[in-house]
Amino acid sequence: MFRDYIDDIENYSSHSETVLDVPFVPTDEDVVDAMLNLGNVGPKDVLYDLGSGDGRILISAARDRNTRGIGVDIDPVRIADAMEEAGYAGVEVLVDFIEEDIFETDFSEATVVTLYLLQSVNVQLRPRLLAELKPGTRVVSHAFNMGDWKADDWIKIGGIFIYKWIIPAQIAGIWEWKDSNGKLYRIELEQQYQEISGRVWFDGEEMTLESANLTGSRLELNILDSNSNLLSNVILVFGNKEISSVTFL
Repeated sequence: MFRDYIDDIENYSSHSETVLDVPFVPTDEDVVDAMLNLGNVGPKDVLYDLGSGDGRILISAARDRNTRGIGVDIDPVRIADAMEEAGYAGVEVLVDFIEEDIFETDFSEATVVTLYLLQSVNVQLRPRLLAELKPGTRVVSHAFNMGDWKADDWIKIGGIFIYKWIIPAQIAGIWEWKDSNGKLYRIELEQQYQEISGRVWFDGEEMTLESANLTGSRLELNILDSNSNLLSNVILVFGNKEISSVTFL
């Protein structure tokens, strides 16, 4: 089935002009399962594996979780291996593999992205992940972190760290909403990745922003009054550069 593609690259070798930024090191199957579990990968997801190697992450997700996936790798030998393995596994209708530079690939449709690159490559890729992926998209990395972008969650398996980040909505700025009595809340937010700080006013008086926790497009706030008592616990959901819903808990 994939013989023609393989024949086209049978003379490919390490002397090719293709430059590989990251050496190919296969991921153990138990680490693959742990990555997919940490990313909560399921049948409704679109999974992109950047630097997909032999395709085992996508093939496992398609076979065991019915997940549609796209693998991107600059090495044509690995692309051929992955296509052949997908055929053996019977999941070729769910997965596709693209020979392309990961820094040029359009991965904006992804709901989950998996990585097994180097930290330096992760950091180079970080601005695109933050700018082009939808808020709430999960990014899972085997072994390597994202520099000063702290992971939202992580696990350790067999001495190896696996990290997960959730793409945050960009919410720095000034926002206003009203409670059920028509009284106005106003908040000024500063943002560093998913870390949020700022100031808040209620009915014209400055209050204390005790905590602000951002997960994707969902921001949960604890606001204290002038006596340090809880004034409100509120959840703001952002969409299309505006507050799409306000829920008082």
